[in-house]
Amino acid sequence: MYYENSAWKKHKTSPLLLMAPKTPQQLMQVAGHAGDFRVGDYGTMLKKFCEREQQCYLRLMKDALRPFVPAYHGVVQQDEEDYNMMDNLLNNFSTPAVMDCKMGSRTYLEEELLVARERPQPRHDMYEKMVAVDPEVPTVQERAQQAVLKTRYMQWRETLSSTSTLGFRIEGFQKSNGECHTNFKRTKSRDQVTEAFNNFVESNTHIVWGYLRWLKQLRQVLETSDFFRAHEVVGSSLLFVHDWTGRTGVWMIDFAKTAALPSHITVDHRSPWVEGNREDGYLWGLDNLIDTLANMLPQT
Repeated sequence: MYYENSAWKKHKTSPLLLMAPKTPQQLMQVAGHAGDFRVGDYGTMLKKFCEREQQCYLRLMKDALRPFVPAYHGVVQQDEEDYNMMDNLLNNFSTPAVMDCKMGSRTYLEEELLVARERPQPRHDMYEKMVAVDPEVPTVQERAQQAVLKTRYMQWRETLSSTSTLGFRIEGFQKSNGECHTNFKRTKSRDQVTEAFNNFVESNTHIVWGYLRWLKQLRQVLETSDFFRAHEVVGSSLLFVHDWTGRTGVWMIDFAKTAALPSHITVDHRSPWVEGNREDGYLWGLDNLIDTLANMLPQT
């Protein structure tokens, strides 16, 4: 979500994008769009207004999940543009290391599939990203158009990563020394994910223990949360933060694609997704994330 460090300047084309520093704290943004964020007053962050995200935060402030999301402070306007204002989650950390993990078995809403079928809009930029990874993937028609649909690109991308195998994927991380890691498009196996996490925590088992405590508490709360029970949570991330003191934190962020479920549909967040069932795989991914970190600890 948020960072600041000169090292980001070397990664302008990566998913880890620099936000201009306006406070002495580290303000970094992982796997997002730098233009969507501003630094607010009194330890807050401003994120470009999204009504769906606003409604999620308003509900979350009254839900059991409140300790696991940034505190929300309403809508403010800057330069004639509206922003959602929330706590900067890095406030209480000293030179933090930060990781973004995208949760769930898919990162697109079912309604996006319907829109793509009804009003297809082929994307040249996503075609270029696809062929840069594997030139053989596009169909004959896609090659002729030099473009692919956004949903086609997203579904294809997820087959490359641990989204399809574990229900979560690492979007990127930055270590406390400013070292950035963003190339996780093909990080798919549990061993590859474990290697990346080990790099992020620098093999510090104390940090791993800290994260495990947070994740287990989060899972327990998710399974009783009224908000979670009533929503399809897609495209949301877990933000991992730790620093040299051993302090750790994990928070749910990014709710622009989190949609309320129709009253006649219930999900368990673990079952495989089939179009129409609205399953998001969030708890399946969290189970695998917890198992992955647990296996990094000395076995007794």
